[in-house]
Order: sequence, then C-alpha cells, then structure tokens
Amino acid sequence: MASRPVHFIWLLDCSGSMSVNGKIGQLNFAIREAIPEMQQAADSNPAASLLVRAISFASGASWHVSEPTPVGSFSWEDVHTYGGTDMGAAFKLAAGALQTPPMPQRALPPVLALASDGQPTDDWRAGLRAIDSTPWGKRAVRVAVAIGDDADKSMLKEFLANPELEPLQAKNPRQLAAAIRWMSTAVVKDASTPKVEDAKPATPLGPPLTKVEGEADIW
Repeated sequence: MASRPVHFIWLLDCSGSMSVNGKIGQLNFAIREAIPEMQQAADSNPAASLLVRAISFASGASWHVSEPTPVGSFSWEDVHTYGGTDMGAAFKLAAGALQTPPMPQRALPPVLALASDGQPTDDWRAGLRAIDSTPWGKRAVRVAVAIGDDADKSMLKEFLANPELEPLQAKNPRQLAAAIRWMSTAVVKDASTPKVEDAKPATPLGPPLTKVEGEADIW
C-alpha cells in the first residue's frame, strides 16, 4: 500500500526579541538536533511519508523552506531575526498550503508547530480564521511553545483550538530543546498513524518541562 503524506509546517517567530539572550540561536540548535529523532519517528511508520517545511515571521512572513521536503533528506538552515511579530501573515501563508490543492486529498492530517516569544503585531485572528476556513486547517494537529514569560499564552491557546490543550512553556534552552524534540517526534508519531475515518488525532498534552534543581530561568 502506498504511503500517505503527512505535512509538517514549522511557524517560527523571528522577531527582534528572539535575539535577546540567544533565543534564536537556541531555537535553530533545537530544531537541528531534533531532525534525527524526527527521521526515526517517521521511519517507524512506513504507511506515512513525512514532508517538512517552515515559515518564518517577523516584519512580514515568508517560506523559509518552501518545498515539502521528505524528512529523510531534510536539513536545517538557520533563521535570523528581522523585526516585528507578524504572526497573522504567517498563518495566511500556512492557510494557502492547506488548501486542496496543493494539499492532496489522500493526505493524513498535517501538523502546525508554532514557536513564539512575544505578542503578534498584526491581525493574527484574521490569519487564524484563514487557517480554520480550510478543510485541512480544521483537521490539523496543532502544537505551540511559548518561549519565555512574554509570549502571549492566551493567543497560543486559541491557536491550539482545543480547550484541553495548553502551549508548552520554555524558560531556558533545556526546556526549549525538550519542547522542540517532543513537537518533532511524539506529535509526528501521532499524526502519521492513520485513524478511523482519518479523525483528527488526539494530541497528548505534551511533556512536563520540569526545572532541574539549580537551573535558572534565562528568558
């Protein structure tokens, strides 16, 4: 039986505040380090074909990785900071990719993975409505990580569109690495497992990002 595609889209905050205390560098490092585990998670389910791409947003939004890339050949080029927090623009870009076409009808539910450290500076609700208006956007598995204490956690929770879910909280590099690793593996395993009638997967609440004794909050 031919494998069915699972589209995984990173939505990454590259606003100026992400340059503070090395957050953007830690985000790049965490994604790069998670790729091998992401590949292993995909290899464990040959019935699904994992395709990865990424959107960066700051003053505007653009495709950082525009082509759906098989995870086996996926590599990471660093994102960089460049301005505000136009999250709504990123949502609209993602919404365009969630139409059918270009999304094939026989795909499995896509994954939208959002990472942000601040508050949107554009009309993010209009962008979220654009995602929700697409059939694949409604069925997508959504996960989010709040980087530091200034992230808009209420907005991230609204993005998740599930009252039982909470955004992950990362207050230091170790917690960010744990969040990115979970978003790249556990969520991929869930999304790439065909469900009855392709119902939306019941994404787990995520790992407890507990603090190690003596570990300081950096962000």
